[in-house]
Amino acid sequence: MRITVCCSDTKTAPWIEGLRAALPEAEVEEWRPGAPAADHAMVWSPPQQFLDEQPGLKGLFNIGAGVDALMKLRIPPQTLVVRLDDAGMSVQMAEFVCHALIRHFRELDAYGRDEVEGKWGFRKPRLRADFPVGVMGLGVLGQRVAQAVAGFEFPVLGWSRSRKEVPGVQGFAGPEQFDAFLAGTRVLVNLLPLTPDTRDILDRRTLSKLRPGGYVINVARGAHLVDEDLLALIDEGHLAGAALDVFRTEPLPKEHPFWRHPKVTVTPHTSARTLREESIAQIARKIRAFERGEPIAGVVDRKKGY
Repeated sequence: MRITVCCSDTKTAPWIEGLRAALPEAEVEEWRPGAPAADHAMVWSPPQQFLDEQPGLKGLFNIGAGVDALMKLRIPPQTLVVRLDDAGMSVQMAEFVCHALIRHFRELDAYGRDEVEGKWGFRKPRLRADFPVGVMGLGVLGQRVAQAVAGFEFPVLGWSRSRKEVPGVQGFAGPEQFDAFLAGTRVLVNLLPLTPDTRDILDRRTLSKLRPGGYVINVARGAHLVDEDLLALIDEGHLAGAALDVFRTEPLPKEHPFWRHPKVTVTPHTSARTLREESIAQIARKIRAFERGEPIAGVVDRKKGY
């Protein structure tokens, strides 16, 4: 069995070494133009040339949960595209979202400003019932986030393309229930995959349907959000602010107004980082199961884009 590794924007050597250790029966090499045909590939943002030169790939294993970059490429029709379904990312995402939610709910940013100014004062406690949290996208990460939020006794709503039953979460599904989901939400958490249908979904129309004083937490993809619409609704007073971890251009350009807006918190796409050891172990298990003809999790439906 031959496996090739093609990872842009990341150091390839540790991934190759880890995969060789996890699959000693396989020949694992870094892809170079003109390389021999491989059975499987481990990739991150590969060039089209890679796929053109590897038309016989049986499995294409992405070292992340998001496959929007892969979906832009021409992939051989018989190649199975497989994403990571957790690999230590769901708990990171739950931590990040709960931190952003509680920081907003408990007004900890305001207390931070008081600290800088030497002010000692209290703010009236707010009720969790007044801050229902809506989670858009109920995949592995979304379900973990929704249940973590519910653990802090916030009302939790969830919306997905198809109906999902998640304990402690009021479920909404499909376009016909989208507006009802938004109308019940004050803190909106976006965990949708990026597809042609979800690009720009966080626009004025969507965000204006949130409860007054709404707050946006985007940890999915920057292209989900229409930046100008978010800023306008904050400045108009309909939204209280936003915590943003993903952006249309990364790194976020220094001149972007998000950096300077007092009601927008920016972090550098760090809500859930890929953990190399866990990811390699998961990919190795999936490759072995694939070779045995067993079903594997994380197979991408190319028609849906996730």
